[in-house]
Amino acid sequence: MTQTINPNTDTTDHNLDLASRLINNILAIKPLADFAKHQARQMIIKRAEKMGIEWRQESLKLRSHPWDEEMQAIHNPSLEYPDYYTCSFHAYEKGNLSWEAASEVEVASLSVHATILPEAGLEGDRLLRKSYHDIITAKITEPPQAIVDLGCSTGLSSFALEESYPQAQITGVELSPYFLSVANYRGKERNTQIKWLNAPAENTGLPDDCCDLVSLCLVCHELPQAPTRQIFQEARRLLRPNGHIAIMDMNPQAEAFMKMPPYVLTLLKSTEPYLDQYFSLDISECLINTGFQAPSIQSNSRRHRTVIAQVKS
Repeated sequence: MTQTINPNTDTTDHNLDLASRLINNILAIKPLADFAKHQARQMIIKRAEKMGIEWRQESLKLRSHPWDEEMQAIHNPSLEYPDYYTCSFHAYEKGNLSWEAASEVEVASLSVHATILPEAGLEGDRLLRKSYHDIITAKITEPPQAIVDLGCSTGLSSFALEESYPQAQITGVELSPYFLSVANYRGKERNTQIKWLNAPAENTGLPDDCCDLVSLCLVCHELPQAPTRQIFQEARRLLRPNGHIAIMDMNPQAEAFMKMPPYVLTLLKSTEPYLDQYFSLDISECLINTGFQAPSIQSNSRRHRTVIAQVKS
């Protein structure tokens, strides 16, 4: 991995840290935090509707579906949700544990990723995922035969993996039964062969050495550091010799974050409670300590990076 040394990095990081701490103090005041969440949500919805995405109609259509069959098919009633997972995420008070959140994942992805590539618009989400898989296929020359997609949400990442690796057996693992119910529903529409598993990414219950590739797509920034390390350990357990872990997420070193206006950063942090922990995580060191080789890290958008590491021999 080639890195460019920026003489202004220390100053930029210091200024960003000061702004971040100020914003944390603001968000510690609940009425201000609630206002920021509301503003962040409205900004995303307005952008979506400006592009022609019928946010409210699409969400209502999904919420009105009778979900009993999908929920019964995938829900693990013995699950105990970790404390970090039950807080507010993405301006939803119940976080990922609600039909409201599950019904808006698809439209939110279109809206949030509309600006990541020049003139991408509604193609932004697809192109972002494609850029991730293009890097994977370039780095991993032997196509994986079994893939575990950790934190698969409503299946968007799993379906994209299936398009890149149609020969592979894919298992999508997701803690939210609401999200996974939508994934199961969409999977039926697509006649997919993906298997869905309602389990925590830290402890999937899958057998040792069961896959060639573990993927985490837009997951790590939503985690404290401790469960991130546990998930990397679980990925190491699941991977066969010479297997790989692939991670696509926000790039803490991206100029887009370094120069983000304080107001926008406030809105972002109001919906991402563990962003500071993610930005301060040394992901290379963490992977190496878990039993992986030194990873390759490559930008795949102006805000995102792809990290790929192979199991140590």
